[in-house]
Amino acid sequence: MKLDKLIGDRFKERPSDCQIDSHALMVRGGYIKYVANGIFSNFPPLKRVTRKIEQIIREEMDAIDGQEVMFPVVMPASLWEESGRYTSIGSEMVRFTDRNRQPLVLGMTHEEAAVQLVREYANTYTKYPFMIYQIQTKFRDEARPRGGLIRVREFTMKDAYSFHTSQEDLEEYYKRAHKAYENVYRRCGCDNVISVKSDSGMMGGAVSHEFMMLTPIGEDSIAICKKCGYTANVEAAPSIIENKRDDVSEELREVNTPNCHTIEEVCGFLKTEPQKSAKAVVYQKNEDDSFVVLFIRGDLDVNETKLTNYLGCDIHPAVIDEECGIVAGFIGPVGLKVNGKHVVLFDDSLKNTNNLVCGANKIDYHFTGLDLERDCPEIEYHDFAKAIDGGICPECKERALTISRGIEVGNIFQLGTKYTKSMGMTYLDKDGKVQTPIMGCYGIGVGRLAASVCESSHDDFGPIWPMAIAPWQVHLCAVRSDDEKVKAAADKLYGDLQNAGVEVIYDDRNVRAGVMFSDADLLGVPLRVIISPRNLDEGVYELKSRDKTLDEKLAPENAVERLKELIASMIAK
Repeated sequence: MKLDKLIGDRFKERPSDCQIDSHALMVRGGYIKYVANGIFSNFPPLKRVTRKIEQIIREEMDAIDGQEVMFPVVMPASLWEESGRYTSIGSEMVRFTDRNRQPLVLGMTHEEAAVQLVREYANTYTKYPFMIYQIQTKFRDEARPRGGLIRVREFTMKDAYSFHTSQEDLEEYYKRAHKAYENVYRRCGCDNVISVKSDSGMMGGAVSHEFMMLTPIGEDSIAICKKCGYTANVEAAPSIIENKRDDVSEELREVNTPNCHTIEEVCGFLKTEPQKSAKAVVYQKNEDDSFVVLFIRGDLDVNETKLTNYLGCDIHPAVIDEECGIVAGFIGPVGLKVNGKHVVLFDDSLKNTNNLVCGANKIDYHFTGLDLERDCPEIEYHDFAKAIDGGICPECKERALTISRGIEVGNIFQLGTKYTKSMGMTYLDKDGKVQTPIMGCYGIGVGRLAASVCESSHDDFGPIWPMAIAPWQVHLCAVRSDDEKVKAAADKLYGDLQNAGVEVIYDDRNVRAGVMFSDADLLGVPLRVIISPRNLDEGVYELKSRDKTLDEKLAPENAVERLKELIASMIAK
């Protein structure tokens, strides 16, 4: 490929609307073009990267007995009505009708389609186990697309679905899939991806793991134990708090706290610490707008995923007005009155506490000396808090948790019978009895993985692509291509590399060296060969690696073999 024929422009200035580096570099480098909010077209360099990622994924899925299929992007609503998700999923799923007024959906995931494909085929135990997978376009109407390809609305994803006759068989296959995922990330050059326990969310299932690429710009928080290696998404990590009661419980006393609405304001006014307070966080259920009042220790944050799972429904921050009876900014558990249907909950972080500050349920007043065991007897506690940095590890019980940021680049779920049961998929076992098969689900976002690699492997000048997924393997630069000797040598090496099966992008434009090298940095090709008048006077070519770990002189007669040797070693590494 000659660079002057490559579709897409490269430019120096950082776009003002790109908040993270990978987004900016992919725009500057001619990888993506904005089409609409969360929707992008891919230029050839990115398409070459994603094609290599897809091939690695295919090889690893085939290695665990996967069979590639293709599901439709558009599906009848009736399939999703069978599973119950047509109404349970919100506005992120696109619903529409065709010319015959038949309700349809755009596929955002394909569990329903997978069951529909095989439920007549897999009617006897002799057909099990098996796994099917696809690499397909999906659409999810994300409320807040961000970061270029990190969070989009239209995306390419590999999703796989396995079917089993026993939980034991699913668990065994789940381990194989987990290992295959580790192989995918290793082969793609990702040495900073970890597996973490996660919340299954709308997918369902009891066991699930996410694969997280550790990076400061990640939108997910991950709890990692420095002692035992425990990892979990903060949404799924237990929050373990050990409180020590004061020896003497003070009297519950109402005090004036003018204009103190927040925990920080109240604790500052009363000269106490946030961990000696009980704050109220108020939500409403989406289904009926009834109130949920949650009390939690003042220094902690609510884990809304835990709360949603406990309630069994979606929630939103409460809209508090005079009619509901709640006194915003001064809410407390003693004497709380809420008009209408409501739920009052207490987080585990309030266990074994006394002498707390809390709202007095009247404007400009708080209580001091709250002892929940004394003042609010017979309450139940549940875990609704986010795990914290320095918190107690649920595995080794040491105070060794750290909270890191990460981008989710894959997930796997043990779905159980959530979809097969609701959609009536059955088989006859060896005794002739009707049984319901058990499912697993395994997903990888292809474009997000490419963008995540760019985010974790770049410098100020452009991406530093791993050899296995780089758009090209060698970037050949003919500096001063108007020099006949330079042009002849570069043309010959270009032809020799192509004949040897090396993927090479050839820049023979008559431009300044600075422009040429800037474009090369933005394309991020691992190996760069520079042919210039000065190098030819020395009888050599110049060889550099994009990550700056290699800088050597290359004998022209050995150039092709040396480059092939480096390519093989970099892929193996």
